[in-house]
Amino acid sequence: MTEFYPLYLRLEGQKCLVVGGGKVAERKVKKLLRSGAEITVISPRLTPALAAIKEQRLIKHIEREYREEDLKDAFLVFCATNNEEVNRQIADYCSRNKILVNIVDDPQRCDFFVPAVVRQGPLSIAISTNGRSPLLAARIREQLEKTFGPEYADFLELLGQVRMELLQNVPDPEKRRQVLEKIVQSDILKLYKEKRFDKIKERVEDAYRSCGC
Repeated sequence: MTEFYPLYLRLEGQKCLVVGGGKVAERKVKKLLRSGAEITVISPRLTPALAAIKEQRLIKHIEREYREEDLKDAFLVFCATNNEEVNRQIADYCSRNKILVNIVDDPQRCDFFVPAVVRQGPLSIAISTNGRSPLLAARIREQLEKTFGPEYADFLELLGQVRMELLQNVPDPEKRRQVLEKIVQSDILKLYKEKRFDKIKERVEDAYRSCGC
């Protein structure tokens, strides 16, 4: 089996279809909502949580069984049913029409897998087992969440601000790199964890001075 190519998709405004209205479909929808996707759920019934999301007009709901024409113009499809024939039909249609599809619990029919993700602000760490064991991926995610705490979100915001400032005010790319390297290698993460914000400012100023900026 060839390796999967890891990437992050921009789904804002893209038509994403979820076939099924149970707990698995609910999890897929909740993750898609964070991406700004245009989500349609096809199912005769919805979980209470999905019904609440529908009530907020965050998703479109087609209250019936799936039909082939529903897949037309979809960018990405999740099939979360326990009907083997429906799963096969959707996988075959998507394959013929070059639509990305994920058939839940059927790795051989998937074009992509959804990784377990650790998020701290702009930081995201994705863990995938290529569909072999989502439970192990979830366990690894739990372990990483203990290592990469909220201080990483704060640190990344700082690095983003410094980088923008350097791009605007420091024309020499080598000096910009040196400043950012000094900051990354400093003890600022530890200082964020200890909430010693005055020291953080000192470290940034020291990085600028040491690189002649």
